[in-house]
Amino acid sequence: MDQEAQLDYLIDYLLNENPNAKGKVMQYKTGTVEEKLVIFRGLCNIRRPEPVTEQFIRVQDAFLTQWNNERPLTSLNDLAALQPQLYLWQGDITSLAVDVIVNAANSDFLGCTQANHDCIDNIIHTCAGVELRLDCNAVIKAQGRKEPIGKAKITKAYNLPSDYIIHTVGPFIDQRGVTPLREQLLASSYRSCLALADEYQQGTIAFCCISTGEFNFPNQRAAEIAIQTVKEYLSKNQSTLNVIFNVFKDEDLQIYQTLLGMKE
Repeated sequence: MDQEAQLDYLIDYLLNENPNAKGKVMQYKTGTVEEKLVIFRGLCNIRRPEPVTEQFIRVQDAFLTQWNNERPLTSLNDLAALQPQLYLWQGDITSLAVDVIVNAANSDFLGCTQANHDCIDNIIHTCAGVELRLDCNAVIKAQGRKEPIGKAKITKAYNLPSDYIIHTVGPFIDQRGVTPLREQLLASSYRSCLALADEYQQGTIAFCCISTGEFNFPNQRAAEIAIQTVKEYLSKNQSTLNVIFNVFKDEDLQIYQTLLGMKE
């Protein structure tokens, strides 16, 4: 089965289990591969965490592994440290071939369920595959409550080039603005991720800009907290973790370049 045939199979499967979506996706087989990818992603995004057949998993994993690895991948060896154990890289976190990437999750912990939304939670779940949502659902069911802010959980990365994903829920900034408590919660998210990576004896962790974007934490202050918290953790715990600060926007790149370029 070539890639397009795999994609057709996956879309057919997802449409057959979701009759409500059939009317929204008309004559998709006449579309381009790019158009089919949009449909596939959207159907995965809205799919509930329910079991799938072994054949679906085999076809999906074959498709996603090839799709993910066709992109240029970046590893730690491709980067130069700006400070001891600290690296900076701009790009799509799902194309990092490192031990651990960090996902900015929401408290439901099931990935973004809005079709084709551009948040990091959505993209990570799309590229990893439906197994990731099933894993996250098992975590939530086991703990019997939503995921608290400032904590972290680890899952396999499935079809991503990384080995693991650490999920953390950062604080949301509403009309009341940034408060000392929310700053502490953001720092807690970073510490929790680092501690979990060390517990699992990982060598490299890549952080997204937790709580910025959809969660409205000011980019400058979030970066300051991120760098300060990471450096304090590495020093206090004598951790050998290599930390990549992954940014996507030019604004965040400039902020991190300035902060990491400052003299001690």
